[in-house]
Amino acid sequence: MSASPTAAPEATTAAPLRLGATHAWEDANAGVSGTSVALSYQQGIKSVGSAAEETGTPGYVWAALELKVCSTKGTFAATTSPWTLAYTDGARVEPSGSTWDDFPKPEFPVETTLTPGKCVRGKVVYPVPGDSRPETIVYAPASATTPVEWAVPAK
Repeated sequence: MSASPTAAPEATTAAPLRLGATHAWEDANAGVSGTSVALSYQQGIKSVGSAAEETGTPGYVWAALELKVCSTKGTFAATTSPWTLAYTDGARVEPSGSTWDDFPKPEFPVETTLTPGKCVRGKVVYPVPGDSRPETIVYAPASATTPVEWAVPAK
């Protein structure tokens, strides 16, 4: 009698967190742990610089994401690179490389070092399509096995 094949368990993903919900994490290999949170999202930020010119695509506008990252154990670099905006069609938008003086303050540093008990909070600006909003904010540092997502509320 031959064994019948069994279905592999389906991968499950947690529902996106709400804005303001804190995600605690640990990287045991690096001996560090901390917390990360997407605090707020605002689309339609006015600036002297044009998001459409930065992307080369008409209809793009600026959006600002407010973040906070803290170290609870160990020293590590907190950066903007693991934070992207995800759309329902699969598109992802990375932070802008521009730093206009009139972008929302305080700005989240491109990279800073955190030591135990220290935090960094600030806003990151993204060029986004003006006619749609992202579905989620994705936090995917290289050390994470599963990205963490926060839901972007409808206007």
